[in-house]
Amino acid sequence: MKRPKTTNRYCPSCKKKTPQKVKEPSKGRPSSMKRGSKVRMKLRGLWRGIGNKGKYSRMKNQAKNKRKTTKKTNLMYTCTVCGKSKYQKKGKRTSKMVIE
Repeated sequence: MKRPKTTNRYCPSCKKKTPQKVKEPSKGRPSSMKRGSKVRMKLRGLWRGIGNKGKYSRMKNQAKNKRKTTKKTNLMYTCTVCGKSKYQKKGKRTSKMVIE
């Protein structure tokens, strides 16, 4: 999906329509020490020993088929007059966002 580099939008701090720069912020990486993660379970020593390892004993094939292929895009608008930035409230589900 193509988006222009600048758009005219309402700025709440300026209280008028101003030209705003469009930017897609970089996505952060998920933490490896989240609750229920494999790394955390290993550190707690729950993978040692004999017997069933519970949900970590084998790969679940059902979850593979139900994954979504695209993510919702997040856009950030920065006002050129005052320099304040604001996120878009609703992102569109697209495979690739191109800002031109």
